Amino acid sequence: MKIVISDYKDSMMPSHDIEFEVLKKGLGEDVDVVVYEYSDDKKEEFYQVIQDADALLTAFIQFDKEMFDHAPNIKVISINATGYDNVDLSVAKSRHVGICPVGEYCTIDVAEYTISLILSLVKNLKIYSYDVEKNNKWRYEVGEENKRIQDLTLGIFGFGKIGKAVAKRAVALGMRVLACDPKADKEEAVRLDVEIVDSEQLMNESDVITNNMNLNESNYHFFDLEKFSKMAQKPYFINMGRGACVVEEDLSKALDLGYIKGAGLDVLKDEHPDLAHHDLVNRNNVIITPHAAFYTSSSIADLQRISSQNIVYYLTNQKEKVFKLVSD
Repeated sequence: MKIVISDYKDSMMPSHDIEFEVLKKGLGEDVDVVVYEYSDDKKEEFYQVIQDADALLTAFIQFDKEMFDHAPNIKVISINATGYDNVDLSVAKSRHVGICPVGEYCTIDVAEYTISLILSLVKNLKIYSYDVEKNNKWRYEVGEENKRIQDLTLGIFGFGKIGKAVAKRAVALGMRVLACDPKADKEEAVRLDVEIVDSEQLMNESDVITNNMNLNESNYHFFDLEKFSKMAQKPYFINMGRGACVVEEDLSKALDLGYIKGAGLDVLKDEHPDLAHHDLVNRNNVIITPHAAFYTSSSIADLQRISSQNIVYYLTNQKEKVFKLVSD
């Protein structure tokens, strides 16, 4: 049995010890595990690697019909990411190849990161450090005179796994928490001491607004200038969902017009942005990080473990244990 672990250089794990351990424990010490650094200009070589593979573990390799044609023995593709649009599902289904993305591995990490951005903005950390380092000034009054964290209202758009985890931590800090989600679990909201409200009330009453929604047709470019203008408390805005939920030009205008006090963004509309010419960069009230909220040693270990276990479970006919199966 042959398992191939492969991805682009920048997406390869620094170590594959966890994957080897899980795969050999579950499939036997004699399983052949091959690690291959992929690039688009080495496709022919990659075809040789996968021609006798039973399973592939990857995140970003585009596995289309041509790829499937060169991997006639492939039985399962485990995606060590939550998305799986890099695989042609129609071909996978027609050939009964299991596709197993990692449904969840970093909820806690993203929730902690959301809270970190909230605290950093409300406590003026960027403004103060910017003033000290860029202006060489020693001034507490340069920051916003904000309320205590426990006196703030947090509005969460998206009350899924991450939204709930954010709410739990915000409530622990003493914040009043509102959430807007048409599919909200109201019983869970009551248990977490969260008020489910409509978007208008959330925008009227929130001192901090965070986007934790999954991107879909209903929320593409959801946060535009009109929405920002309706945020009555001039809140801080946090985007932890997807960059496409926000019209970035309108966010810049909203900051310039004072509709919001500041922003914390772990995502932008482009995953490879031109930061040297980006209008949201170099503002003392905007914190931008490179889609890094997931990145902890704990989450990376979970990612490797779950994606490897998915292969083991699938190949040993324990499909009910696969974390998430979108094709079989």
